Amino acid sequence: MRRVCLISTASGCGKTTVGRALAERLGVPFHELDALHHGPSWTEATAEELRARVEPLVAGDGWVIDNPYRRKLGELVPEAADTVVWIDLPVRVWLPRLVRRTLRRAVRREELWNGNRETLRSALLTADSLILYALRNYRGRRARYPVELARFPLVRLRSQAEVDAFLAAAPRGPA
Repeated sequence: MRRVCLISTASGCGKTTVGRALAERLGVPFHELDALHHGPSWTEATAEELRARVEPLVAGDGWVIDNPYRRKLGELVPEAADTVVWIDLPVRVWLPRLVRRTLRRAVRREELWNGNRETLRSALLTADSLILYALRNYRGRRARYPVELARFPLVRLRSQAEVDAFLAAAPRGPA
């Protein structure tokens, strides 16, 4: 396992946390595609811009990539991966995490990427709310992903215990 694509059913499942830990354990770079996708003032990269940024990454010998941006990149990242890890935690686990994380980021004014910050208003009171987005898309992803991801070498993690065991069993790479 040297090239890993991380995907999750919803924000708050721990993709980025798992990605960083897995990359460190494997001794490979970690790439959070949100940082490449969201420019200043939340300006989104076009599909062409994002592809130009990601293609050199997936050409590398080893990596862990968080969020394959399948709508803009198609199957570029999963096809290049030797392992696709789907973090599919229950709502009762990810929703409280997402709410806590979002509120913490907004209250502390934490910078995410390229000067962007979440606000309480955008987190809770808009149609683009990350929390509402996660809730709206959760069931559809759980229904689609088994079919869409079946052609890839897939590891599906359905509990925090499975996530922890997966990380503990991951091979150690060069430091």
